[in-house]
Amino acid sequence: MYGCIKGTVILFFRYGEIEIDYLKSRDKILGNAIDRIGRIKRTVDTDLFSSIIHHIIGQQISTAAQTTIWKRMNNGLEAITIDVICDLSVDEIQNFGMTFRKAEYIKDFAYKIKCRELNIDRLKNKSDNEVIEELSKLKGIGQWTAEMIMIFCLQRPDILSYNDLAIHRGLRMLYHHRDISRKMFERYRRRYSPYCTVASLYLWAVAAGTIEGMKDYAPKKKAGIK
Repeated sequence: MYGCIKGTVILFFRYGEIEIDYLKSRDKILGNAIDRIGRIKRTVDTDLFSSIIHHIIGQQISTAAQTTIWKRMNNGLEAITIDVICDLSVDEIQNFGMTFRKAEYIKDFAYKIKCRELNIDRLKNKSDNEVIEELSKLKGIGQWTAEMIMIFCLQRPDILSYNDLAIHRGLRMLYHHRDISRKMFERYRRRYSPYCTVASLYLWAVAAGTIEGMKDYAPKKKAGIK
């Protein structure tokens, strides 16, 4: 059965000493940050159906706004399942606080599963690039959203998203860069691989200001320039 049922046990992204020791051996600066931050617990949703809906909601809005809308849906619905979503109108989905377009995306996604146009269980056995390709066929799903689904649902171990602004901010703060070029990003990705996802968790923590005294080295915009 697809869907998120109330009362589900909270799970966290799985990683341990193997990943930590590897990253620390590959990068002393990141290793120092890992020691200062300590263990990171990021929740995951192992149900692909509800996870995809969750990440459609979260596009281009703050984490706080995403959390609020997701909480409203969970409180307002008996469960977040295919049948429940398909029985709702687009207006009813939108009323939880998202845009009309996102409500349409969610409705279309549930319909495709219901009509067996899409079998998302098959994604679990596909490569990272194949998952991105398949998910990107859905309305409202781009590469960044697909990568977040791979991290926070499929728990893929080697994801570092070039399209994630907080990852760029974390890299700038940690390594004192003014900008992160694609070439520079790929250098870090190769350094962290095959445990890029754990590196991502720590870069997000750095970007959020977890380590006191770290700053963003991106050039400040001059007054009057947009």
